[in-house]
Amino acid sequence: MEDLEKRVIEAIDYVRPSLQNDGGDIEFVKIEGKKVYVKLRGACAGCMMAEMTLKNGVERMLRYNVDEEIDVVDLTFEK
Repeated sequence: MEDLEKRVIEAIDYVRPSLQNDGGDIEFVKIEGKKVYVKLRGACAGCMMAEMTLKNGVERMLRYNVDEEIDVVDLTFEK
């Protein structure tokens, strides 16, 4: 596993308990370049605040702790 991917997964695992406390979860799907693809699960999947959670929460945290150029892409409703 590439170092960047490992750091992204570790960071997502760090925020996962916060989402689980609200009845949701986040799944790491893949990383391509600086794009991190995730799916929201449980209560997070249909929440009106999901976009804010991803951009202001997860993406912001990844940019601060892993790489400032990371973009989070939501695949929650992709097949």
